[in-house]
Amino acid sequence: MSVEIRDERFREVVGDRLEMERIATGFIFTEGPIWHPAGRHLTFSDIPDSKIFRWVPAGKGREGKLSIHRQPTHMANGNTFDRQGRMLSCEHNTSRVVREEPDSSLTVLASHYQGKQLNSPNDIVVRSDGRVYFTDPIAGRGERYGRFRPQELDFQGFFRVDPDGGNLTLLASGFLVPNGLCFSRDEKRLFVNDTRRLHIRVFEVQPDGLVCGGAVWAETVGEGPGRPDGMKVDSGDNLYCTGPDGVHVFGPEGAFLGAIRVPERAANLAFGGEDMRDLFITATSSVYRTRVKVPGIPLF
Repeated sequence: MSVEIRDERFREVVGDRLEMERIATGFIFTEGPIWHPAGRHLTFSDIPDSKIFRWVPAGKGREGKLSIHRQPTHMANGNTFDRQGRMLSCEHNTSRVVREEPDSSLTVLASHYQGKQLNSPNDIVVRSDGRVYFTDPIAGRGERYGRFRPQELDFQGFFRVDPDGGNLTLLASGFLVPNGLCFSRDEKRLFVNDTRRLHIRVFEVQPDGLVCGGAVWAETVGEGPGRPDGMKVDSGDNLYCTGPDGVHVFGPEGAFLGAIRVPERAANLAFGGEDMRDLFITATSSVYRTRVKVPGIPLF
């Protein structure tokens, strides 16, 4: 598989050559991959098909298996786990953020802001204090990735909400399409990308969990299919973000190290596997896996 190396550090972070394995295919548009470190399985969404799938790799006395975890999902997009291992999802069709409880019931954490329905929660992360951060573009108010509805809010931005669903707080607006987001390893910085503007912004996280700043930190460049979407930081604070022709990798200071070429348009990614060095990539009709050198960070 081809890689584009712009900085020699790419070889230390990702590698010189990568083997790309397609572990599942036949979907409409895959998104929201998350690895469960204890259960050793990958969960991901197929937005238009309104399903969440779970893939269990073969190994240690078990066969590989792909199954439907939840259906319907109200066109769920981004997913994550909280520190208790409960799955949180962003529903495009209902404009809700929900948490799946141990009995499989769903708890709604956010749906309205100041009496108006959210646009369509898209991507989501949980800070170590349990607070939930999510982006809210209008992508789920169109027919392909949601349901057509007039927009009630007059802005697109990102929010924070408490673990019990209280204190929904708008952190920043002024985005064209707020999409992927992730914390730095020490959680002192929050990165949020703007798909249409092709850039990644960085916010300083204050002690109370609010943010300030928002300067452009990096830009994705290239002519191939793909834009800034899913985003993750590895254990060395290198940032992976989907972009033109695949997955773009940036150093801790924002330097573009290089790109991983993906056979289909990449939408999101997740680290996983026994050593957190497996890189899973959701790309349109398929899910791919490759191996990198610097491991990712478990969600819990």
